Amino acid sequence: MMTVFCIAAALFLLFTVAVGMLRILRGPEPGDRMLAAQLFGTAGVAILLLLSRGLDRPALVDVALVFALLTAVAPVAFVRQQEGAGRSREET
Repeated sequence: MMTVFCIAAALFLLFTVAVGMLRILRGPEPGDRMLAAQLFGTAGVAILLLLSRGLDRPALVDVALVFALLTAVAPVAFVRQQEGAGRSREET
């Protein structure tokens, strides 16, 4: 029973990632796109943890931890990119 719940929850999170893809493609602001990209990271970690539990694959927990660490870098890169864009607009 728990296996079915974990896999169903993972599929629901996969659906939210698909909806987030629409937000990335349509915008309207860079901040909206960044939040949708953060959704990918958070949902990806949650999906991996649910599948680890539902499929009884403990190695997926390690993959989820690595993915969570990599996801933490994305906001830093976004802020640096936005700072650089702001400076170039001020110079012109």
